[in-house]
Amino acid sequence: MAEFFKESAYIAVAVSLIAYSFGSWLKRKFKLGLLNPLLISILCTIAFLLAVKVDYETYKGGAQVLTWFLTPATVSLAIPLYEEWELLKANVKAVVFGILSGVITSLVTILVLSVLLGLNHKQYVTLLPKSITVAMGMGLSEELGGYVIITVSVIAITGVLGNVFGEAICKLFRIKEPIAKGLAFGTATHAIGTARAMEIGEVEGAMSGLSIAVAGVFTVILAPIFATFF
Repeated sequence: MAEFFKESAYIAVAVSLIAYSFGSWLKRKFKLGLLNPLLISILCTIAFLLAVKVDYETYKGGAQVLTWFLTPATVSLAIPLYEEWELLKANVKAVVFGILSGVITSLVTILVLSVLLGLNHKQYVTLLPKSITVAMGMGLSEELGGYVIITVSVIAITGVLGNVFGEAICKLFRIKEPIAKGLAFGTATHAIGTARAMEIGEVEGAMSGLSIAVAGVFTVILAPIFATFF
């Protein structure tokens, strides 16, 4: 089976798309937040690869075409932002400082937990890009000397948790302002969280899409500084 994965240009892509389609079907049928399509697709793909004894590198080589769409998919989030441009201009200071505070909170949290859990420097820098997109996080993790594969996994887990629990957390803390909710989703849970924000409302989706880019830039600037703290 491993040889089949290596020789076929489409089998890994097909497995990924079928797993995601299955997750989407479960979400539509049962309408449960825990049945996140991405989470389901990850679990199904892992189970399938273990069953047929195909290693990750073989699967990754076949599914490489899917990663090419990460950057254009992220850029396309600028469309809802453009549609809410006037709203952004009216709240630009709150937006910038809100995103900056979110990025700093994320980095400080990773620093504190790394100290408390006794992680080494390489493990610490691996976690610093957890709240930005995979496209940016992979490059930043490699630059800082982290484990890139683990960074990708952590980014995905962060996004899925935000997608599943983000709205409930906003309700718990009585966060009702659409701009604030959008900034929280985008800053903390990047594109996966933004997908949920867009389901909640246009303003939430637009602000979340903006947060992805701005939070990514802030993280790229600040993470190397935080990397020297531990």
